[in-house]
Amino acid sequence: MSKKVVFIAFVVSLGGFLFGFDAGIISGVMNYAGPEFNLNDAQTGWVVSSPSFSAMIAMLVAGRLSDVIGRKKILIVVALLYAVSALASAYATTYEMLYIARMIGGVAFGAALILAPTYIAEISSAENRGKLVSIQQLNIVLGFFAAFLSNYYFNKLNTSGNSFLTDENVWRWMLGVEFIPAILYFILMFFVPRSPRWLYSKGKVGEAIKVLNNLHGEQLALIEIEAIEKNVKEHNKGEKVSIMELLKPSLRFILIVGLVLGVLQQITGINAVYFYATSIFKQTGIGTDASFASGILLSLTTVFFTIIAILLIDKMGRRPLLLVGIAGIAISLLVCAYGFNQATYELTSNEIAQFEHIDNSKLEPFANKQYDNDIDFKNDMKSALGNQVYAKNEGTILEAATNINATLVLIGILGFIACFAFSLGPVMWVMLSELFPNKYRGLAIGVIGFVNSFISWVVQQVFPWELSNFGNAMSFLIFGVIALFGFFILLKILPETKGKSLEQIEFDLVKN
Repeated sequence: MSKKVVFIAFVVSLGGFLFGFDAGIISGVMNYAGPEFNLNDAQTGWVVSSPSFSAMIAMLVAGRLSDVIGRKKILIVVALLYAVSALASAYATTYEMLYIARMIGGVAFGAALILAPTYIAEISSAENRGKLVSIQQLNIVLGFFAAFLSNYYFNKLNTSGNSFLTDENVWRWMLGVEFIPAILYFILMFFVPRSPRWLYSKGKVGEAIKVLNNLHGEQLALIEIEAIEKNVKEHNKGEKVSIMELLKPSLRFILIVGLVLGVLQQITGINAVYFYATSIFKQTGIGTDASFASGILLSLTTVFFTIIAILLIDKMGRRPLLLVGIAGIAISLLVCAYGFNQATYELTSNEIAQFEHIDNSKLEPFANKQYDNDIDFKNDMKSALGNQVYAKNEGTILEAATNINATLVLIGILGFIACFAFSLGPVMWVMLSELFPNKYRGLAIGVIGFVNSFISWVVQQVFPWELSNFGNAMSFLIFGVIALFGFFILLKILPETKGKSLEQIEFDLVKN
């Protein structure tokens, strides 16, 4: 595997880095922007989830559009949209401006998430494809890590009282810093060649051969050229592909596998944990500062286990990683549910007296009252203080009131993140880039990406309401039960694609 191919894979998947950065940043941003704009649960959910909503449309269109004009051109536009979104978000003065700016970023990461693995699969050889496509997921988790580190740094500066940052402007800096990697991505994309398989599909054979020789050397390039030419001869290059063709019997099995993976990756709640990480950690009563620090631990865990996935995916195979991972996800989520279910809440008069920035007299009627669930406790706090005041001081109030085995919940969350990072996170995108014939790949990944993003949007939109109405324990129990069902479905239908060329996978799985 040449250094040139690895470098190109890293550059192309910087869109994934920016997606991870945006997802990680918003978990800290909402601790300040939410109270400033006095957002309710639905509005909070929309600010967080609106990029996923616009990403749905982008995923549906980007794959097909890239089949027409090429992967590279779309990805250059993607980088530019990321930069625009970062600046517009930072300068937002209203709730509406904030979510519109974030939706622009959603268009960018929607396109990037499906085109990067598609492009990487098309420049890779069979034996290294899993590692290279997994670089996309590595970049996503590095983006998460950079975001949580950035959030922690900005929050620390803000709470120190010795900087220009305040509760009113710190979230703007958190969002605006994304402009730097976005511009870097835009510049580097001009140094990336066009996809050789796409060039072949457009009849630009000479350029395709030149790219393959440059990437792999003449010997390996000849093997790839032979496989591509054989595949091209079997399909009518000029034939248009419609969405309805994905439903034909020959593609039914791989479409079902793809859809199951696309749905399962999001419906188990991964983006609820990532996008609301700081809020979730606050629910354990560890306080706001510790919640920001725990986000760094979460993202480090993700990076570590994603690297493990990259090292193992072409040795162990896709199927074992997915099955072990989804089983671990189910167990970890059920551990979180148990931990939150054991929690109790109580504020003493002494604790109430120590609160700053709160009218303590409003909380005195609730002094020494014991609660066995978070819903009743938080409802009483909101009724006493109002939503905005409670939101600004939630970390402090929960830190004082919560009696919980925070270590058990932290183990459950980190276990969930670890298992996701070596399974559904990277392996889903690897398999989607492999399962579908070249003729249908862009369209099929776009359709499944649309479904994947729709589920992600629903989970993000509903999660604040879910916590308020179902509570922490029931929310995690729902995700855990879904993951358990997902394990048995994958056990039955999941194929293995390790070590096979894209053309061999098509021969094995597509029913002629």
